[in-house]
Amino acid sequence: QVQLVESGGGLVQAGGSLRLACAASGRTFSSYNMGWFRQAPGKEREFVAAINQGGGTTLYVDSVKGRFGISRDNAKNTVALQMNSLKPEDTAVYYCAADATVWGGALSRRVRDYDYWGQGTQVTVSS
Repeated sequence: QVQLVESGGGLVQAGGSLRLACAASGRTFSSYNMGWFRQAPGKEREFVAAINQGGGTTLYVDSVKGRFGISRDNAKNTVALQMNSLKPEDTAVYYCAADATVWGGALSRRVRDYDYWGQGTQVTVSS
């Protein structure tokens, strides 16, 4: 089991940057594929980015490609989401999630495939 705690959210102007961090408890962090999701008011939770256990493979939703970057540090049990060129439509609560898949398992975009979730951190982008 793993517990996830996000940080780094806040208010930023359009075009600005934020770096979200997710700290994980437990000694098996490196066995999880990790993902970031977001949920705007009145909308369903949506996939943003994912990274595999070793950190060598990433996946992004089309709307953030070229602007966001996901990374992980297995020695520190952390995963980060660097967000650049932020837009008002990026405003949402951002969630870190862990997928307890088999080693080498494919990255997933589906909410139901992730087993553990953080409490979320608010990102607000003003125009």
